[in-house]
Amino acid sequence: MIRQVTCLAGGVGAARFLQGLLKIIPQENVTAIVNTGDDIELYGLHISPDPDIVIYTIAGIVDEEKGWGIRGDTFNCLNSLKKYGVETWFNLGDKDLATHIYRTKLLKNGTTLDKVIQKLSKAFDIKMKILPMTNCKVIPQIITETGKMHFEEYLVKRKARDKVLNVVLEGVEAATPAPGVLQSIKTTEGIIVCPSNPIVSIGPILAVKKVREALKKTRARIAAISPIVRGATLKGPADKLMRGLGYEVSAYSVAYLYRDFIDVFIMDQVDEAEKERVEKLGVEVITTNTIMKTMRDKVKLAKLVLTSLEKEGH
Repeated sequence: MIRQVTCLAGGVGAARFLQGLLKIIPQENVTAIVNTGDDIELYGLHISPDPDIVIYTIAGIVDEEKGWGIRGDTFNCLNSLKKYGVETWFNLGDKDLATHIYRTKLLKNGTTLDKVIQKLSKAFDIKMKILPMTNCKVIPQIITETGKMHFEEYLVKRKARDKVLNVVLEGVEAATPAPGVLQSIKTTEGIIVCPSNPIVSIGPILAVKKVREALKKTRARIAAISPIVRGATLKGPADKLMRGLGYEVSAYSVAYLYRDFIDVFIMDQVDEAEKERVEKLGVEVITTNTIMKTMRDKVKLAKLVLTSLEKEGH
């Protein structure tokens, strides 16, 4: 079985998949290249939603019900800010705020984001290597009928209710991969694209300079897991974003977006009818249960993905 893997990861879906993967492979043999396009500055703090979800989940402290934040956290600080008339649409718990305060302090003192994530990982005793996709600022701006807005504003503040006309990744042309990203893609035994939003979670990673090219050139086999099941998302607004960009909301569309670098595409068994269509893209297809309700589901899916990476050739 593959013993060293690199994962491209977004938020909740990726974090849950990684939980299962780490039951099979030692943490120190796994690298996660995590989307930082969701990063936003609020309340004077630099917030990194996707890296934090991964860290909290692997550390075993995430609020599983919400999918984000720290289990049992309180919101006293946010409630106090409301009294001062501050907009508090982005919920941050008190313990969670400590992470953002610490990150912001380090960044203001000149520490790069990749080094900050290393320090946070060490504090939570995480041995898995977590890399930001870039240390540069990349901002997914959602273009809607009501105007342009940050993805988090579209998702959280406006509840993803606006019709999407386009998605623009501001700053991506100048963004370079964080240290270790390209090397990890080049030298790993297998690569997994986690079941994350293909537009604003995986899309920004792929758009960073040289990343997509590295994925095409690596010798490692690459498997991707569809986050779309029966024409819908399990969590998040991927369906609305895909529709807004002119893609049908289907597992096929996800495979199409990754077709130039993946070898294997894993999609849910309920989408069996799409298998032949995806195979015509030149991609091997495996259908299985991809809905991760229990730890057993997560481990079973991770085992299947690892097995799919064992064949030779990319």
